[in-house]
Amino acid sequence: MAKRDYYEVLGIARTASEADIKKAYRRLAMKYHPDRNDGDVGAEEQFKETKEAFEILSDQQKRAAYDQFGHAGVDPQAGGGFGGGAGFSDIFESVFGDIFGGGARGGSRVYRGADLRYDLELSLEDAVRGTEVKIRLPTVIECESCDGNGSRSKAAPETCSSCNGVGQIRMQQGFFSVQQTCPACRGRGRVVKDPCGACGGTGKARGHKTIAVKIPAGVDTGDRIRLGGEGEPGQNGGPAGDLYVNVVVREHSIFTREGTDLYSEVPIDFVTATLGGELEVPTLEGRVVLKIPPETQSGRMFRMRGKGVKSVRGGATGDLICRVTIETPVSLNKQQKDLLRAFGESLAGEGVRHSPRASSWLDGVKKFFEDMKFG
Repeated sequence: MAKRDYYEVLGIARTASEADIKKAYRRLAMKYHPDRNDGDVGAEEQFKETKEAFEILSDQQKRAAYDQFGHAGVDPQAGGGFGGGAGFSDIFESVFGDIFGGGARGGSRVYRGADLRYDLELSLEDAVRGTEVKIRLPTVIECESCDGNGSRSKAAPETCSSCNGVGQIRMQQGFFSVQQTCPACRGRGRVVKDPCGACGGTGKARGHKTIAVKIPAGVDTGDRIRLGGEGEPGQNGGPAGDLYVNVVVREHSIFTREGTDLYSEVPIDFVTATLGGELEVPTLEGRVVLKIPPETQSGRMFRMRGKGVKSVRGGATGDLICRVTIETPVSLNKQQKDLLRAFGESLAGEGVRHSPRASSWLDGVKKFFEDMKFG
């Protein structure tokens, strides 16, 4: 069966650039990959055809020969063609390496460092106003014994003979060539003949570093601050990971936060609740006067506009909601108790409902028992 034109296989023009060829192969290889087309013989054949076309057209010499002589110019069976060629894993890695991570630098595999997490406790005041704190983190540093060389004698590491410094070895499994980390050098591409006793030849040791973290105003528990490049260092020149600072706001003795609003319990005596009055209440900005109207009942809410929190995500500043609770007087002397009894008797003799909630509740209880008796 005659082979199709390689440009036709990839769906590109004969003047296509190297980037166009790579882009076309990437799209078709992902479409016809056997892992995505389990048992589809037709897709497997198209995948092989796509791979063959890319192998020829991505090589300048092979492409020139193909453009001049067609398939005969690149077919070893026809003589004068280019033999050998890159294996599937070489081609797949060169095209998809930027997607699946990894890469090579200086002959060995490059790895990004691990991300770190730090739980930072803040007071409510610092969380609302913003602050800057210094945190001490465990990290990887150069081994002092070998100055980061990894060798006891500080001799330069040698190229790994198992992987020839690549850091990866390939194992053939049927049609695919599987690539894995070299067990001899653990992906570093180099080996130390006389390992340092302190670090075991890695050239790294555990240490600490102190960094300043700027906390923006308005953060709350559950918010996360990302510090790029402050995580674990990469391997073989790879980029460092990131540090994620998780905010935890401690409980406050006066305020409770819900979103951008603050809540506070304000105890008042029953005289102020009955006759009304004024009292000072705290806010995060200082003291303000709260006016209590006469006949205020326990549990009533008073909203103080703009005395809450401005969210780190923007928007309007929240409110401070004060919930009053009426306290029953304690440690009364005989005279005070007698005055209260006389006061209570004076209320009972007027025939006026001075406790509307209690009266309504008693009426409800009375009706409940009547319904039970005659229901």
